[in-house]
Amino acid sequence: MIERKVKTLTGKLSIKIPSALAELKLGQLMQMQAIEHLSDLDAISILSGITLAELKNVVDISEFDVFGEAILSLSNQIKYLYNSEAIPDRIHFNIDGKKVSVGVIRNLSMEPAGAYMASRDVIAEEISNHIKKHGEDDWQETFNPSLRACCQVLAQYFYCRATGNTYDEYKAEAFAETIKTLGVTEALPIARHFFMSYLHSSRPRTGFWQRLLQPWKRKQAYRLSKSLNISTP
Repeated sequence: MIERKVKTLTGKLSIKIPSALAELKLGQLMQMQAIEHLSDLDAISILSGITLAELKNVVDISEFDVFGEAILSLSNQIKYLYNSEAIPDRIHFNIDGKKVSVGVIRNLSMEPAGAYMASRDVIAEEISNHIKKHGEDDWQETFNPSLRACCQVLAQYFYCRATGNTYDEYKAEAFAETIKTLGVTEALPIARHFFMSYLHSSRPRTGFWQRLLQPWKRKQAYRLSKSLNISTP
């Protein structure tokens, strides 16, 4: 973390933001990429948890320079994160004030069946959106799932494992809020591996994607907002 106390119109303000990728949370990255024209001040606000209104009361704007350098460094690191194949053995959650450690199964098989089907639907819509935007030619080579889709798939994958509850689609979807607290260096490589494993296991089936994608042309849009390419900082 990088921390600095700055002078404001009303007193002193302590600002602390991540300086290393391992300190960045998935939810923070999602918030930043949801802003079309992200300024350094927007990023500092999201990373520090301090409102823009408070930051705008800082007396000397040059106080933000050190944070701008840290944000630029994080942006450069994020470019390569999605290609990481280093998958953690365990993920740690804070659930109802209790620390829960969950093992990561390497083949990322989805269980129970409801979680698998919900994840398949998320992936299908991501692929459909990508093909609509970029065309069908070699779409696998350029396909990058949105952060929102990664978050939703991980919520389905970890909900029962982390909570010990039986499967409930709506509670699993809501578990995405807990997934957002994971570090990006944990969450994104797991999500990437899951998406790639799913794609590879499906390719040999003749016409599989065509059959899978057709129903999604009629699906409601509530499951996902517009796709955010996670390879772009």
